[in-house]
Amino acid sequence: MGMAPRFNFLLHAFLCLALATTSFSLSPKFYDNLCPQALPAIKRIVEAAVHREPRMGASLLRLHFHDCFVNGCDGSLLLDSTSAFETEKNARGNFNSVRGFEVVDQIKAEVDRVCGRPVVSCADILAVAARDSVLALGGPTWKVRLGRRDSTTASRTLADSVLPSASMDLPALINNFKNQGLNKRDLVALSGGHTIGLSQCVIFRNRIYNATSIDPAFAKERRATCPRTGGNTNLAPFDPTPARFDTAYFKNLVKERGLLTSDQALFSGGSTDKLVETYSKNPDAFWVDFGKSMIRMGNIKPLTGKQGQIRVNCRKVN
Repeated sequence: MGMAPRFNFLLHAFLCLALATTSFSLSPKFYDNLCPQALPAIKRIVEAAVHREPRMGASLLRLHFHDCFVNGCDGSLLLDSTSAFETEKNARGNFNSVRGFEVVDQIKAEVDRVCGRPVVSCADILAVAARDSVLALGGPTWKVRLGRRDSTTASRTLADSVLPSASMDLPALINNFKNQGLNKRDLVALSGGHTIGLSQCVIFRNRIYNATSIDPAFAKERRATCPRTGGNTNLAPFDPTPARFDTAYFKNLVKERGLLTSDQALFSGGSTDKLVETYSKNPDAFWVDFGKSMIRMGNIKPLTGKQGQIRVNCRKVN
C-alpha cells in the first residue's frame, strides 16, 4: 500500500470519526431558533434565587459538576429513586449535601412555559444555571455549549466511585479529574469554584483538628464552630467572601488556610503550586481558565441528537 492510499484511508477514517463525535456536537446557538426566550428565562430565575440566598449560586454550580462527573452531563443527578434505580442524591458525595433542586424545578417550569413545550433539557438547565450563578456572584461569564439531552437512568454506585472526595491528596485528585478527561489546569481552575459557598463541619473536621499543613490561627477559628463531636452540619465558608466570586480562595491556599484537605492539596509542595500562585495574583488568568474549564467539564459525554430524552419533569423519566 503506497503513501497516498494509506493517507486517504486515514484521512477518511479520521473524518468519519470526527463526524461521528461532532455531528451532534454541543453549540451555544442550540436554542437560538428552537426557543430564543429560554436562556433569558433561566437567567431571571437564577438571579432571583441567588439574590434571595447567595449560597444558592454555589449549590447550582455544584449540581452541574456532580451531574457531569457521573456518566456525563446528562441530568442523571436530578432523578429521584424508582423501582429501577436508586437516586444519585444518596451517593456519598451527595447525601444531605447537594441542594437547589427546587430552583431547578422552578427554572424548568418557567422555561417550558415561555417555550410553549418541553424543549430545554434538564442537563442544559444545569449547565446554564451554573454559568448564570457564577456571573450573579461577580464571576466571569462564558458561552455555554448546549444541546445535551436527559438520561433515562441514574447510578448511585457509579456516583459513589467517581465523585472526588474532600479527603483526597493531590495525586488522587489529578487522577480523578484525568478519568473525566480533565487535566491539572482544569482541576485547579474548577476547584476555584470554592471561592463561593459553604462546607459542613463533618467534611472539614479532620483537617482542622489533625492537619499539619494548616495556619494555626485559621484552625482555631474554624474549631470554634466545628466541635470534635456534634455540629456535623454546621457551615463554614471556603474563603472569607463566600458570596463573591473572587481570588480569595487561592490567596487562602497560599497561606495554608484551605478549608478541605482537597483544597490545601493544590498548594502543598506539588505540581499545582505555581498555578495556585498565578491565580492568587492574577484574577484575569483565573477568570479565563475557569470559563474554559467549565466548557470542558460541560462537554463530558453528553447525550445528543436522538439519544436520551427531554424530560418533562427533571425528577422523573418521561
